[in-house]
Amino acid sequence: MRLSLATVLAAAAITLQASEPAPVRPVLSAYTVHAGSAHIAETYLSPLKYSGQAFGLGYERMQAMKFNPEHWVQTLDLGLDFARTLNPARNATTWQLMLEGAWSMTHRWKLHGGWSLYAGGNADLQLGVLYNRRNSNNPAAAKAAFTIGATVAAARSMRLGSLPVTFRYRLRMPLTGMFFSPQYGELYYEIYLGNRSGLVRAAWPGNFLRLDNLLSADLHFGATTLRLGYRLDYSSSKASHIVTRRLSHCAVVGITCEWISLGAGSRVTPALKTINALY
Repeated sequence: MRLSLATVLAAAAITLQASEPAPVRPVLSAYTVHAGSAHIAETYLSPLKYSGQAFGLGYERMQAMKFNPEHWVQTLDLGLDFARTLNPARNATTWQLMLEGAWSMTHRWKLHGGWSLYAGGNADLQLGVLYNRRNSNNPAAAKAAFTIGATVAAARSMRLGSLPVTFRYRLRMPLTGMFFSPQYGELYYEIYLGNRSGLVRAAWPGNFLRLDNLLSADLHFGATTLRLGYRLDYSSSKASHIVTRRLSHCAVVGITCEWISLGAGSRVTPALKTINALY
């Protein structure tokens, strides 16, 4: 049986492609702390706006995807935020504690000049509480939300003198989902007794808006990378005449590192292609 030259070449190309080793996909891990100012308005607890200090811890994990590492990047963000705020008379305090986990999948476009653009979707879970003991009937306001939204980012790697630096701006915004909100004036004791109708609300930008902005610069000092940045996190929700607005401005500092996970018997050689998620 005769085979055409094109068939032979196609079969050889498929065999060569199948025999090529998979590229190395380092995991980028960032451990950060942030501190700055916080502003909270929560009409369930008080009609006044409270202002004070914000603190927090963050963890970010980025890795190129196995199925298409050149163009798809997966990101996991975990955060713990704490705030202590005072009313205008400075004689009452609202405390805030929030936990958050966000998972993102973004498409990456590599452009000329060291630029990379990212766009995709994310799933975000927030759990937390606001506490003001002056509101004696109900001093706490629980916060819970699960949303699906959009993530966009732009990054550029360049040199400042002899120092390699990677700049990045990232924005996350929810588009749909659900969030917890009691009725206006409803006590949590009433919820405990069984009055649980209407506690879960559909979320969309008209009643649940959040803009989570992060601007960062990763300074590569050899094997150690220092991350410096600024985070502006704004969120607003409105349901049953209860309005919540939270705004924080924070400086960010941390350490990032890249590591490679290898299976038994595997090893990295110079011949293997490396695809980084950010750098």
